[in-house]
Amino acid sequence: MPWGEILRIETDKGFGFIRDDAGMDWFFVAEDVRGGRFENIWVGERVGFSAEATASGPRAADIHHEQLD
Repeated sequence: MPWGEILRIETDKGFGFIRDDAGMDWFFVAEDVRGGRFENIWVGERVGFSAEATASGPRAADIHHEQLD
């Protein structure tokens, strides 16, 4: 399972980006945050996620806070 930090959040638009430990950026939407906790994440927070390859590029799913694991 990849780990990284929240790079950017567009709260009003319901999406954001994670930069993984290897330096790759991953797109995610609010629904991808485990437990509906999109409003509780912040830029710089360390999170784990599942990696998905999509036609639009890399996407993170099942995002969870490190302290919840």
